[in-house]
Amino acid sequence: MTTKHTCCVYLGDELARYAFGDDHPFGPLRHDAFRNALYSKSLDRQVDVLNPVMATQDVLELFHDRDYIRKVKHMSKLGSGFLDQGDTPAFFGMYEAVLTVAGTVCNAIDRLINNEYKRAFIPIAGLHHARRHTAAGFCVVNDCGIAIEYLRHKHGINRIAYIDIDAHHGDGVFYSFENNPDLIFVDFHEDGRFLYPGTGDVAESGNGDAKGTKLNIPMPPAAGDELFMKLWPRAEEFIRKSKPEFVLIQCGADSIAGDPITHMAYSTAAHHHAVTRLCHVANEFCDGRVVAMGGGGYNLDNIAKTWTTVVSAMINAD
Repeated sequence: MTTKHTCCVYLGDELARYAFGDDHPFGPLRHDAFRNALYSKSLDRQVDVLNPVMATQDVLELFHDRDYIRKVKHMSKLGSGFLDQGDTPAFFGMYEAVLTVAGTVCNAIDRLINNEYKRAFIPIAGLHHARRHTAAGFCVVNDCGIAIEYLRHKHGINRIAYIDIDAHHGDGVFYSFENNPDLIFVDFHEDGRFLYPGTGDVAESGNGDAKGTKLNIPMPPAAGDELFMKLWPRAEEFIRKSKPEFVLIQCGADSIAGDPITHMAYSTAAHHHAVTRLCHVANEFCDGRVVAMGGGGYNLDNIAKTWTTVVSAMINAD
C-alpha cells in the first residue's frame, strides 16, 4: 500500500463492536461520535484511514493467562454474566471484538516499525484496567499491556514509554509491569481517594530494580489545564531521561470537564499539549513513533472534540 500521510487512524464497525450496549457508559456510539467529527473537520484528508485488523489468540496470550482467555471465549458465546465483580459484562461476539482491538493496536505498531507511518490513533483501545488474569473496569483485555509485550516479543523493543492521561489510573498496566525497569510509566489521573480504581498514589514508583521508573501523578477533583500544564514538565523530563525506543499514550477523554462519571476539568488543550510534546520526544529519540489509544470518555461531545484534537496534534507535530 502507498501511504500519503505520516499519521494513520483506524476506523470500522469491527472496532465499534467493542461496547456494552446502548444503556452502558461504554456504549456503541463512542466510535461513531469520533468518526463523524473526524470527517466533519476534514481531518480524514490529512491522515490515512485504515481498517481494523483482527489478531489471533497468541497475541492475547502475550499478556493474558490462557485460562482467562478461555473464559472470555466461553462467555462471549453465552453473551451474559460478568467477567469480574460486576463492572464488565459479557456480550455476544466479545471475543472477536477484543481480538480486533488488540489486533488493530498491534497492526499500528507493525506499520510504524516498518516506517509506513510515524504516528497512529486507535479510538476504541486503551483498555488499561484489565489484569493478566481478569477483566476490570469495562476492560475485557488490556491492549496497552498487549502492545508492550508485542513490542518486546515481536520487535525486540524493550525501552518503552507509556503515558496515561485518562481520568482513571491505569492500574492494569502499572501493576503488570511494576517490577519491570524497562517500562517507563507516567500516569496523570484523578486521585484514587475519589475515583475508581483507588490506586496510583504518588509513592507508587515501581519495585525492586524498577524503583523510580514509574511516575504516578494523582490530581485533585476539578483539576484543570493550569495544574496539568504546571506538572507536565516534570513528566516530560522523566520520560526524556529514559530515551524511549517507542511511545504509547492512552488519551482518555474522561478527564475533560463534563464527563458523567469523573470529576476532572481539563479542556482539550491538555490533551493537545501532551500529545504534541510526546510527539516531539518521539521525534528526538525513536523516529517519531507514537501509538495513541482512545481510552475512556463517556460524554460523546467530549469524545468527538478530544480525540480529533489528539489527531490534529499528531498531524501537526512534525
